[in-house]
Order: sequence, then structure tokens, then C-alpha cells
Amino acid sequence: MTALDLSSPVAVVGTGTMGQGIAQVALVAGHPVRLYDAAPGRAQAAADAIGARLDRLVAKDRLTGADRDAARARLLPAESLAELADCALVVEAVLERLDVKQELLRELEGVVDEDCLLATNTSSLSVTAIGGALANPGRFVGLHFFNPAPLLPLVEVVSGFATDVTSATRAYETARAWGKTPVACADTPGFIVNRIARPFYAEAFAVYEAQGADPATIDAVLRECGGFKMGAFELTDLIGQDVNESVTHSVWQAFFHDVRFTPSLAQRRLVESGRLGRKSGHGWYDYSEETGAAERDEPHTAEKRQQPAYVVAEGDLGPASELLSLIREAGIPVREEEEDHGTRLVLPSGGQLALADGQTSVEFRDVVYFDLAVDYRRATRIALSASQDTAPQTLTEAIGLFQALGKDVSVIGDVPGMIVARTVARIVDLAHDAVAKGVATVEDIDTAMRLGVNYPMGPFEWSRRLGRGWAYDLLDELHVREPSGRYAPSLALYRHAYASDKREGSTS
Repeated sequence: MTALDLSSPVAVVGTGTMGQGIAQVALVAGHPVRLYDAAPGRAQAAADAIGARLDRLVAKDRLTGADRDAARARLLPAESLAELADCALVVEAVLERLDVKQELLRELEGVVDEDCLLATNTSSLSVTAIGGALANPGRFVGLHFFNPAPLLPLVEVVSGFATDVTSATRAYETARAWGKTPVACADTPGFIVNRIARPFYAEAFAVYEAQGADPATIDAVLRECGGFKMGAFELTDLIGQDVNESVTHSVWQAFFHDVRFTPSLAQRRLVESGRLGRKSGHGWYDYSEETGAAERDEPHTAEKRQQPAYVVAEGDLGPASELLSLIREAGIPVREEEEDHGTRLVLPSGGQLALADGQTSVEFRDVVYFDLAVDYRRATRIALSASQDTAPQTLTEAIGLFQALGKDVSVIGDVPGMIVARTVARIVDLAHDAVAKGVATVEDIDTAMRLGVNYPMGPFEWSRRLGRGWAYDLLDELHVREPSGRYAPSLALYRHAYASDKREGSTS
């Protein structure tokens, strides 16, 4: 099954931000495009807005004047659904209400030809449920574009329970012909991106609620240590706290209140107070005009400390093994000792420095934990955690060590799994669980998370880099300390970790 021919008209119903964006994508690709909106005058206004954006593309040399003029000639506002009768594809982008979408699609089914592909751009509703209102749900598919649609490359092509393979394939190939990067997905709550991305927000909020660190510090660690483009607090302020919480709540409800997707009480209070983020002038951060940039919250950064005279490496540090080279390059001697299970640094004071593993510092004598980094060489900040029983000299030496490597250091509370480590482990777990349940392939999940939410790497890329058992071991330890089920590793992750041991001849 091939993509729609460029001579085939495409219609978009609903002319809000997403509707206009999808229409522009189809238009620039070369299709005749019809715009329809139930509100009088909205379709014409949307056509004018798209025309203005085409003008800006010409001004930026991204589109020729001739192509702009041809595109404008192909763009037609429609005054009634009847004018969409000859379209080969109709995408609805109306209000996110099941009854509204179902009623619209029933009307469309009575207008368009039998071979017309019907699609929804829903981000939160079940494609199966929407299509359940149709006499022929086999031709109905989800085409979830990301905002802004003309700029972001990802499109989730979602097959409902009754969607025909031929319909899904045609939608997939059409999205690719439009210059997008499509990924195939089964109809599951949140699809790929909104399902697997929940821990990015949830774990940041959980650390905050546990008083482990303030929003500015957590955001800085996620960016400067984890390699994420934005931290969870600043990103939800940009998205809108009400919008982000609504998606979280929708996924949680759709999974029958699965504890892994439980919404944040702190975010709920923020929404209730009207602090919705940038659009309201205040969210996790204050965006009011009275608040200058200098007064805005800054991350906690430790004061300068003296570097340790040497360190003793017990084991290779696992995912943090790159640190040994960095320490030597900083001129600090490294004495190596072989240990069967050792993955830590011993400081001159006798205290130990270990990679976050889901345990807490208070459980051990004189241990400081450091967080996972996507790339320790490029990371500009490292988080450390210690308990009230940690010797001050041990913490001082740990701070001085990372400062000697050119890193800012943020000391957070004694939070198991810290910030980046617990976030990445949960993302990896949900990704493995999604593949095991037939939601999407490994390749499509990695592509979706890189392009849809701009992660530094896909969950399976992370999994390969960190080692097969890393995420399972960390979550298993977290589950012991918080046995609510939130951190219980999935069966899929267990199988993944166990398979590695079995191949290596281990009976454990």
C-alpha cells in the first residue's frame, strides 16, 4: 500500500493550532487541502493564517514564491462538510471530547467515499473508542502530530482495535511522503510518547515532594547531568500545568489507576491555585514582569572544596567507568583494586562514593551517592546525595573531586535513585513493557522518544549503554524502599535482565 497521490485532496476539520499545522504540512507536500470548521469564518481565518506563514517561509528562503502561490491556490476553506466529499483523507482535530469526535466522524462517513481514509489527531482519547461509532472502523486510524506540526518530525500512526492493516500502512506511508518520521503504534493509553515519558515528570515531582531538592536544582541536574534539553519543571511550565496534568490524569485513568502513572499532588495544587506556567505568569517558576532574571530561582551549587589527594577504585564503576579517565586527566592519582562486586570509589578519609543504585546513604557507613550522567565527560553538573550520618569530610572530598573535573555540584537529600538514575530506569522499564505488550517496536520507541520529546537517546539505547541488568537492579532496590508498586520492575524488564545472566552461565 502506497501513500496517497499528491492529486488527492486532503481535508482537515478543526482549525485550531494543530488543525492549521496539519493542513500546512499536507499543503506544502503538494496536496489540495480543504479546511472546515463548524464556527462561521474560522476556516477562512485559518486559511489566511496559513498563507501568512507561507509568506514567512518565503522570507526565510525555505519556500519559493512560485511554490507559495501554488500552495495558496490549492488551499480552500469549506463552508460545509459536503464540500469534503471527494477527499481521500480527512483528519479531524476538533475538541478532545469523545462524543464530539464520534458525532463528527459519523457525519463524515455519510459524506465521503468508501475508500476515504478517516483519521484523528487525538493525543489522549482511545482511537478504538472514537472509531467505535463508525459503520466501517477499519478505515479509521490515529495520526498524532506533535505541536508545532510543520516543525516537529514525529507522527504516531495509531491502529485502533478495528483498524485495517491497509489503512494503517497507507496513513504511515502518507506521513512519510509528507516529510515526517512516522512510527507505528497500537492503541494504548498515551500511545508511545505520552506513555513512556510519564516518569520524566513524575520522578522530578516525587523528588520535590520528598523535599530532596527544589525545582531549579532538579531541572539543572536533568539538563546538565542527564542531557535532557529542559528540566521537568520548566518544561511543564512551558506546556501548561493544566495541560500536562490532564495528560497524566488521562493515562492514569485509562490504565485503571495503575500506580506507575499516579499524578502528582504537588502539581494538582499548582493547577488548583491557577499557577499554570508561562501562560498565567506563574507556575513552578515566577514569570511576572516584576521578577527579573537575576532574582529567579537558581540551582543549589556547592561552594568550592579542595580536591582529594587520591582515590581508590574498587571495580570499574559500571556505567560511570568513564570517570576514572576524567579523574586521571585532572591529575588525581587513581589506585585500582579488583573487587568481584565493587563499583565504588574510596576517598582518602575512608568514605565511599558510589553510583546511584536505588539504595540510600543512611543505610551504610559513610557513603555518598552520585547521580547517573548521560555523558560524564560532557556533563557540567553532578548531583550528590548524603545522609545526616555521612561524615562531613567524606562529602567535602566528594564535592572537591567532581569540582576538580570541572563540574558544578548540587547536593540533594538522601533520595534513593537520586534524580537522573531513577528517571532513566523507569523510562527504560516502561519501554520494555511496551514492547512486550505489542505497543511498538524497539526501533520505533527509540525514534519516538528522541524526536517526540527530544531525549538525548532512546530508552533502548540507554538500556544497551547501561547494561542489561542496570535498570532492573535499581528499580528492584527502589521497590524495597517504597513498596507501593510504583517502582516494581515489569516482567519484561525482569526477563531482559535474567536472560543476560543465563547467557553468561549464571544461576543466580
